Amino acid sequence: MINKYNSFIFDLDGTVYRGESIIPNADKTINHIKQLGKKVLFISNKTTGTIKDYYLFLRNFGLNIEESEIINSTIVVKNYLLKKHPEKKFFAIGEQVFVDELVSAGLNFSNNPKEIEILLITLDRTLNYEKLEIAAKALEYGARFFAANIDDTCPVDGGEVLDAGSTISALEKRTHKKLELHFGKPSEFMMQEIKSKLNNDLSKTLLLGDRLETDILIGNKLGIDTALVSTGVKLYLNGNSEIEPTYHLDSISDLIKNLYPREESNLRPKV
Repeated sequence: MINKYNSFIFDLDGTVYRGESIIPNADKTINHIKQLGKKVLFISNKTTGTIKDYYLFLRNFGLNIEESEIINSTIVVKNYLLKKHPEKKFFAIGEQVFVDELVSAGLNFSNNPKEIEILLITLDRTLNYEKLEIAAKALEYGARFFAANIDDTCPVDGGEVLDAGSTISALEKRTHKKLELHFGKPSEFMMQEIKSKLNNDLSKTLLLGDRLETDILIGNKLGIDTALVSTGVKLYLNGNSEIEPTYHLDSISDLIKNLYPREESNLRPKV
């Protein structure tokens, strides 16, 4: 199967690692693909670390990768705001590392609802009532309503935690304002970043991820083959049955099962 593709796009959280642990044999899989001279790209909706943080985390587990091979939605948001709204003040329901990265790029932060011109929502494990009310009031005063990602949950060791999608739903109900734009998978903004990284060559590309509504959907929109893995979020089929992957895998390590004669392949191509 590896020989069928020249480029491999991997989701990170739930696909390559979960919480603070690497998915078993994910390092061997990715290193083997790179040894074959094939391209790899890692894409994530998670904003609780910088690209360098993710790079060092993966390198610590023995992955032979480059920092330039990683994209997260923070980068996509930052690029958009710097291009379209460089002077506007923003407020974020997000962790401090997310805010700091935007501020360090020259964007202006405010927690005054009357000053906030752009509201950004992303994963925030420090979410509290005060942040929600600042966000709600900013929307009522006319702030634009954006999100770095729209995932409902994020996989962690032992289960899942609430992610941006749940916060977005709460604010939409509280303010009767609708989300305008989001920048993570499966958005057009993330698609453009992927295309740019691969020099607009998506021929013979496989995308692997654990979510139908983000990973598999963006792969389908890009017109490439996809593989849904079972190592991340719990699969909810309701409302998503029309989003179909090319393959179902237990794990990305299924890609190298042919290297281990005692193990049977679990590749199940779509009929």
